[in-house]
Amino acid sequence: MNKIYAKYLIFDWGDTVMRDYALEGPMWKWDKVDWIPGIENALMKLSENYTCVIATSANDSDTEDMKKALKRVGAEKYFTHFYSQKELGFKKPYIRFFKSVAEKIKENPENCTMIGNHYEKDIIGAKNAGMKTIFFNEEKLEGDFPKADIVINRMEELERWL
Repeated sequence: MNKIYAKYLIFDWGDTVMRDYALEGPMWKWDKVDWIPGIENALMKLSENYTCVIATSANDSDTEDMKKALKRVGAEKYFTHFYSQKELGFKKPYIRFFKSVAEKIKENPENCTMIGNHYEKDIIGAKNAGMKTIFFNEEKLEGDFPKADIVINRMEELERWL
């Protein structure tokens, strides 16, 4: 088993930390918000040894909206840095999105691991920016994922790779 070593864990938001029900408007205003199963326990443990960052390309939410949604489930306490495409000026999968996050946290991309549920948006862009990657394949999509260093199907698997 090859573990990934990184100082910073960068999490995608929708369908990686919180369930994206694809409703209208900012998530914090939705009637229903939920954790992704297993992520709360993973964050509780991982945030003790890593700096956890959250970065999103959400269209309807800026950074403050994201923080309000995270607070509704109690997730905001696990993250020290919060970034949205509206703040960064770039969307995933553009390499510039990932490099901007690394610049903002004053770290080299190779010391960062991106964790996301969307292979094309989260994993390819992060890998091309020089980051390590963990593809959260909750849907159990078939195929090869060459830009993913690790593929997991449940968040309970995350801790064993870090």
